[in-house]
Amino acid sequence: MSTLFPPDPPPGLPGTLGELRASGWESVPVREEIRRNAVSRIADGQPLVEGVLGFDDTVLPQLENALLAGHDIILLGERGQAKTRILRSLVSLLDEWIPVVRGSEIRDDPYNPVSRRARDLVAEEGDATEVEWVHRTTRFSEKLATPDTSIADLIGEVDPIKVAEGRYLSDELTLHYGLVPRANRGIFAVNELPDLAERIQVGLLNVLEERDVQIRGFTVRIPLDILLVATANPEDYTNRGRIITPLKDRFGAQIRTHYPPDTDVELAIVAQEAHTPGVDGSGPRLEVPDFMAEVVAEMSQLARQSPHVNQRSGVSVRLSISNYETLAANAVRRALRLHEHEAVPRVSDLAAIVTSTQGKIEIEALEEGREERILQGLVSAAVLAVFRRRVPSEHLGPVVAAFDESRVVHAGDDLPSSAYAELLAQIPVLETPVLALAVGESPGEMASAAEFVLEGLHLTKRLNKEAAGARATYRGRG
Repeated sequence: MSTLFPPDPPPGLPGTLGELRASGWESVPVREEIRRNAVSRIADGQPLVEGVLGFDDTVLPQLENALLAGHDIILLGERGQAKTRILRSLVSLLDEWIPVVRGSEIRDDPYNPVSRRARDLVAEEGDATEVEWVHRTTRFSEKLATPDTSIADLIGEVDPIKVAEGRYLSDELTLHYGLVPRANRGIFAVNELPDLAERIQVGLLNVLEERDVQIRGFTVRIPLDILLVATANPEDYTNRGRIITPLKDRFGAQIRTHYPPDTDVELAIVAQEAHTPGVDGSGPRLEVPDFMAEVVAEMSQLARQSPHVNQRSGVSVRLSISNYETLAANAVRRALRLHEHEAVPRVSDLAAIVTSTQGKIEIEALEEGREERILQGLVSAAVLAVFRRRVPSEHLGPVVAAFDESRVVHAGDDLPSSAYAELLAQIPVLETPVLALAVGESPGEMASAAEFVLEGLHLTKRLNKEAAGARATYRGRG
């Protein structure tokens, strides 16, 4: 959605109020407009919100109910739960084009203007009043709530320039409208509503109940046609502020969002959102094995259950997306350095995701160095969980038996794929679990699968491992 460059209106649309009446165009409130389009989508079996996964049986049915009921909506949830994306997607439920009085600051309905300027214009020119057509992308306004937001920002204020030009303070035309009136006949979204100062939240009470705004000491009331939507973290999970009770009471629907319920949904979101190097065809070909992508998603799932992670802050899906992109980038970097044509992430590349993980989760750690150990523990637990799901145990006995006291295997993110081909030639029994894992038999995929099997055998305490950074040595436990 772009509000910077909306498309040009199609030719042939009415250009005056008289032509608009003759065309048979009917004005409907914005809630009815959204309800009508939502009914059409639901009846056709189309999703109400595009690109949001994992909410089909939970959030989206509640959203459909709220829109069909014509309710203002507040989405309650931790960071990274697609709240803002849901709100922004609501613009697709608006009609593509609507007419407004030309030059109106608040998108006055030509049939029912509410601003003083538009009322005077329609009264003076009648059917000759010019109208212009606005695209639905311009009918969505968004404000990130910050403590310094003022009533003037949201509702409006006297414009000193207009006063200096000779207008009286009592003249309604001296007013400069704020964001809410300018969202008239559209959707106004407030992100992180609790961060709005309580005295400023009071300014939204009339918008939600009486559907109007009052500016300063003027005896002017502007009836607005607006859908108000907002996002917030649960009150118990934020120390930054709260939503005042009267304001919360005026929202018709409070919808609780959530994180992906399982690894499969998390992976689907990653596949949809991640931007990996090489997608433009430059550099080595990137191939991310399913089991490595699964490790990334599994780590986020485990972090949301870990007592060492501050669950009040949440573990955003952006963690999985960033880790996936970093994992892929490290594999591409290795391929570039080693002049390989294929980049395939391995277990040893997981050391690189520390940088993309830090800052996205808050560790309940006091002593220095504990945070890194907890992150390494989450990575290892994720590898172990995926290993147990992916590798049949009956394939592993012969591999363990092949590691006698003298056998030592080196692994690391700086080793070429050919080194693992030599390893498979030296330990033929390793090929069975490797082939069961690899989606293909390219050198890079075989190397990734071989390293994954070795790490899994270590984590299940069947091989010893000595690690130094992203390099490791595996040997038997005898």
